Order: sequence, then C-alpha cells, then structure tokens
Amino acid sequence: MGDWARARLPYGVAELAMFVLKQGWACLFGGLLLIAIVASKAVWQPDWPLARYDALFLFALATQALFLWRKLETWEEARVILLFHLTGTAMEWFKVHAGSWAYPEPALFKVLGVPLFSGFMYASVGSYMARVIRIFDMRFAPYPPYALTLALAAAIYINFFAHHFGPDIRIGLFAATVLIYGRTRIWFRIHDHDWWMPLPLAAFLSSLALWVAENIGTATGTWLYNGQRPDHWVSLAKLGSWYLLLYVAFVTVTLVVRSALYPAGRAVQTYPRQTR
Repeated sequence: MGDWARARLPYGVAELAMFVLKQGWACLFGGLLLIAIVASKAVWQPDWPLARYDALFLFALATQALFLWRKLETWEEARVILLFHLTGTAMEWFKVHAGSWAYPEPALFKVLGVPLFSGFMYASVGSYMARVIRIFDMRFAPYPPYALTLALAAAIYINFFAHHFGPDIRIGLFAATVLIYGRTRIWFRIHDHDWWMPLPLAAFLSSLALWVAENIGTATGTWLYNGQRPDHWVSLAKLGSWYLLLYVAFVTVTLVVRSALYPAGRAVQTYPRQTR
C-alpha cells in the first residue's frame, strides 16, 4: 500500500496518508473494541441470555488471544499491557465505589460493580503504545532520567485515588509532565524520512482521541459519569485525566521498549534502525 501511495501521490501527501493508516493499524485493538461497543448497543436486546457486557468481555478476550496468535503483539508486550490492564481495573473499582462513574447494565462477569471488559479498554491503550512504537520505529530523545519518569507515573496514579481524600495536585502534575518531558522529541519514521514531535504534544493529541472515544462510550450508555446523561458530552476535565493517565501507560510500556529511549546529547542520526 505504501509503494502504491508513493507512486501516485506527492511525497508529503503520501507520507500523511501512510501516517494515518499506520496509526489506524496501531490502534486496531481499541478500534475493534469501540466498534463492538457501538454495534452491540445497536442490536442487543435485554431479554437475550447473554448480557451485553459479558459479550464485550468475551469479544475482548478473544481479540487479545487473536493478537497473540497472529503475533500482532509479542508476549513481552502482552505482559506489560496486562500490568496496565490490572492497574486500570483497580482504579475502576475505586472510582465506581467512589461514585465517579457507573456501569448501569447487568452482567455475569462483573466484579464490585465493574464489568471485566473495562480492563481491556485500558489494555487497548497499552496495546496502541506498544504497537505504535514498533510500527513507526519510534525513538525518544533526549529522554529524562528513567527513575524520574517512574516517580512521575507513580505520583499521577496515586493522585487519581488520593484527591478523593486530600488536595488534587493535578495542576502540579501537568506542569511536571512539561518540565520532565518538555525537551523530549518522539522521532518516528513513516518510510524513509525521520519526523519528530514533542512528546507532551503527542500525549495531548492522544488524549483528545481518547476523549472522543469516551464520548462514544457514554453516548451508547456503556458507562456514565456521575450526573451525566447519554446525550451529554463528557466533561473536558476528563481530557486532562486521560492526558495524565497516558504517561502512566507510556512508562509502563517503556519497561519493554528501553532500547527506544535515548539520553540527552545522543544524536538521532546515530540511532540504529530496528529490523522488521
């Protein structure tokens, strides 16, 4: 497809077209899950023997198995995606118990008010990150001290819980993401040319895409925030929440992509190319 596009389109248009297509391929897991959410809402009947949430859980489980079988994800990537899956589910249990949002439909595979398919929504974010880094041969430079990134990710995750009992420090966390990652560029290759984007900008654009996906989820009534109706937009404050949570997901994924992280002062031209 890339050869076809480059043979028929101007270079810049061909690069943009392949960028969009590769992004779509990277977020395949999340896209399939979102399609399943919309399609199941359109056709599901309340008197069917299998609850919609349970069908979504089985679909997500089968999709994950398919990804591993077809080697769309490696087992190493799957392990860190599972870690983010579990931390996301733990946050779901807490937030539902705190009344931040709810899953209104019944289900057999539902624990503490949270249907088990919800963990796969977090897994889809981890899946996207692992796949997009590999597909675009991404490199991150200059990368801040790794211990500092772990500390920031831990502080962000803890604040999602702690702000219910004490002050919300997310403004400070927003500032910290810029201070720590402000100089970091994401270098990526679409075909034969290196492009780059500031990491915080990439995180913001990704959080915007996730906010749109959230609106699709709430429009179908699959989950609803406290006081929200399905025809209401999700608060823009959730855009900030996803922006911060993406750093938790990213640092989790870096546990298996350490070779893509380069310290300050390393010239991008010296980066070795990954073998595909």
